[in-house]
Amino acid sequence: MALAAPLPSRPVLADLLPAAGSRAGTALRELALVGGGAALTGLAAQFSVPVPGSPVPVTGQTFAALLVGTALGARRGAAALGLYLLAGAAGLPWFAEGATGWSMPTFGYLLGFVLAAALTGALARRGADRSPLRTAGAMVLGNLAIYAVGVPYLAASLHLSLAKAAHLGLYPYLVGDALKTAVAMGALPLAWKLIGRRD
Repeated sequence: MALAAPLPSRPVLADLLPAAGSRAGTALRELALVGGGAALTGLAAQFSVPVPGSPVPVTGQTFAALLVGTALGARRGAAALGLYLLAGAAGLPWFAEGATGWSMPTFGYLLGFVLAAALTGALARRGADRSPLRTAGAMVLGNLAIYAVGVPYLAASLHLSLAKAAHLGLYPYLVGDALKTAVAMGALPLAWKLIGRRD
C-alpha cells in the first residue's frame, strides 16, 4: 500500500526576515519573534469592551493570537502564546482588562490561544495564508480551537451547562469573529502579494 507524500512545507511571513549570521544571532532572533508575538497579544488584549451579561469581553487578543500563529508558524506561534499565558498567569497584567492569574472563568480561552496559534501556524506552513478563501478557513479553524477549550472551561468554572456557556461565551462573538476573519482574508494574502511571493 502506497503512502501519501507529505505536503510540502512553505515559509511563513517571519521566515522572510533577514537571517542572523551566527547561532547566537539566530537564537536571539527566535527569542525576539516569540517575545514580540507575546507582547503584541498583550497589547491587543488592552483593546477590551465588556459584553453585558457575559464574563467574556470583546478584545483584540483573539485576532492577535491567530495572526501571531499564522505569521510565526506553529512552533514559534505556540511558544509566543505560551509565553503570553505564563507571564499573565504569573502576574503580568496584560490579559484583557489588565487581569492576571489563572483563576478566572475566561482562562480557557487563553489556553485555547496556544492551540489556535499552533493550528493556524501549521496551516500557514501549508500555504493557508496565501489566498482569501484559505485564510478564511484557517481563521475559522483557529477560532473553533479557541472556543473548543474556552466554552467548556467557562461552563466548568461557572457550573453552567455547555448550552448556557455557549450563550455567554460563544454566540455573542460570532459576528465579531466574522469581521476579524474578513480583515485577515484581505491582510495576509495582501502581505504575500506585496512581498511578491505566493509559493
